[in-house]
Amino acid sequence: MAKKATKKATKKAAKATKKAPAKKAAKKATKKVAKKATKKAAPAKKATKKAPAKKATAKKATAKKATAKKAAPKKATKKAAKVKTKRKPNPAFMRPLTPSALLAAVVGANELPRTQAIKKIWEYIKKNGLQDGRDINADEKLKVLFGKNRITMFELASIVSKNLK
Repeated sequence: MAKKATKKATKKAAKATKKAPAKKAAKKATKKVAKKATKKAAPAKKATKKAPAKKATAKKATAKKATAKKAAPKKATKKAAKVKTKRKPNPAFMRPLTPSALLAAVVGANELPRTQAIKKIWEYIKKNGLQDGRDINADEKLKVLFGKNRITMFELASIVSKNLK
């Protein structure tokens, strides 16, 4: 439609230029006719675009309602999955064990779990300032337990487990 309107406008402009004595008057006439033609053609285009858009929005609205119904049960299941129970410690770590005579000199002679034995050794190490980065410097009591002057903190757990029964 817009093409037809512009063709008519150019024909009218051409007739106007033949009749008009000045070129300026011809240009003004073509501009006026072209504006009128585009204004008439533009509402027709907008009307055709609006009709399908309304149909699409109606489809989208029904699709949103359908997904909202489906999404609601999923949210409820996710909330149920997020609820977690508190982690229970492994009973093997919590079982009381008797320390050997060498280990008893540091942690005491009472039965205690492996985790508590390591915790008490670390308290002793920090209290006496025996830690040097990852290394543990042995004093008189620890030298007997470790069997050497210096160990790494990774060796500590194996030494403690050997001395608990």
